Order: sequence, then structure tokens, then C-alpha cells
Amino acid sequence: MIKYTRRVQYARGVFPQRGSALIIALVFLLIMTLIGTTAMQGTSQQEKMAGNMRDHNLAFQAAEAALREAVNILEVTPTPSIPFQESNDPSVLRDPTTYDWGTARVYSGALTGISVPPRYVVRRLRGVGASSAASADGVYRVTARAQGGTTDAVVVLQKTFQCTESGTSIQCND
Repeated sequence: MIKYTRRVQYARGVFPQRGSALIIALVFLLIMTLIGTTAMQGTSQQEKMAGNMRDHNLAFQAAEAALREAVNILEVTPTPSIPFQESNDPSVLRDPTTYDWGTARVYSGALTGISVPPRYVVRRLRGVGASSAASADGVYRVTARAQGGTTDAVVVLQKTFQCTESGTSIQCND
């Protein structure tokens, strides 16, 4: 069987476009590459933010643990051996960034994921609610400093307690 095909003649040398699909595909690939690169940058930034939040959370929890230990020491330890520093100035440690934390007491518990064990200072504020120098009655300010998984995440917490001595025990309230 013989098949006849008709040959189309185009006027004035105009031919149909050929190869436009390749150019359109390359433009789409370029656009997809730009979208993918932008998405990768956003994802890596979010990952860094999540890591920083985790470090901050670890530091906060470590500082909280140090505060709890200080309160336990105030409530359990007999009065003469309370590890505190006395101060006439109630504004002591208002700026904990200038304090020499090398002299502070180190948290004795075990914490995982932090770079340095937290430290704390217990200050008895003289002249504020204290009945006598030998008594444990008075106001105590506990300042705790902790670092997270890196040394960049630092949290400093302060809490003030009113402690009263009753017989052989000491009770501290916020």
C-alpha cells in the first residue's frame, strides 16, 4: 500500500519553532533551583534557632536546679554552717554579669547536656527581717548562673526568700 503525504509549504521561509521546550524546561529548572535554595536557607536558619532555644532551655533548667539546691541547703543545714555571704546592701548582685562567679558554690548534682556546672551564691541581707546575727531568720537572696550546651547560652536567675527558724528546722518561703 502506498501512502501519500502532503508536504506543507510555508510562506516566505517561516518555519515552525523548534527547541522552545528545552528553553522553557531550563527556565523552570532555574526557578525550581532558586526555590529549593531559599527553602534550604530557611530550614538551616530554623535549625539554628531551635538549637539556640534548646541551649537556653538547658541553661534555664540548670539554674533552676541550682536555686533548688540553695533553698534545700538553707532549710536542711544547721544554722552555723549555712554557706552564705552577708551583705548590708540589699542591692548586692543586682548586676550578676559583673560578679566573680569563680568564688560561687558549684551545683553538686549531675546534669547532662550542659557545658559547665551551674554556680550559685546565697546572700543574707542584713537589716532586712533578721532578728539576730546568730539566728537563721532573715531574708536571703539566691543568685544562680548556668550555661547551656554552649558557653553562649547563659541564664542568671535570682530569687529572694524569707526564712524563719523554728526549733531545729528552718522554713523558707518565696
